[in-house]
Amino acid sequence: QASPDVALAVLRRLSAHGFDFATGVPCSLLGGLFRYLESPAVTDELGFEYVCAPREDTAVGIAAGARLGGRKPVVLMQNSGFGYSLNSFTSLTQIYWLNPLVIMSWRGFDGTDAVEHDSIGRQLTAILDAACFGHVVLDPADPAKAIDEAADRCGDGNQPVAVLITSGV
Repeated sequence: QASPDVALAVLRRLSAHGFDFATGVPCSLLGGLFRYLESPAVTDELGFEYVCAPREDTAVGIAAGARLGGRKPVVLMQNSGFGYSLNSFTSLTQIYWLNPLVIMSWRGFDGTDAVEHDSIGRQLTAILDAACFGHVVLDPADPAKAIDEAADRCGDGNQPVAVLITSGV
């Protein structure tokens, strides 16, 4: 389990890259990120606006609207939510170059999670590859490295990229 400082480091690095809008569906592995995004003191300090979404596909649509409105969005979701929202990515954000950076918990990556997470967890990188989604794994000891790489690859929404998080942040 990563310390809450990792979550704040991730948000600060995202802010340094110009990201200023976040939306998503809460997940326990991303709990620290959501706690900070729900804190007006932190969002004011970092210049983030946060909108909680009821479903992952809704979060993708909210992020696309934010991009059209001149914002630089991040979507937070659990990897099972990626499967649920895949059509929103492929039929909206990818074809119109509105790709948000995705921060995704990688539940079941090692086959030791609940069975419903292990199934998609084992296949997640293959699913991301098939959907033409770049991906990097966040190292809690050096979160800036993954955020920098993902932000560079995503650019101004030109490429879909996910930062995969395997431990609590």
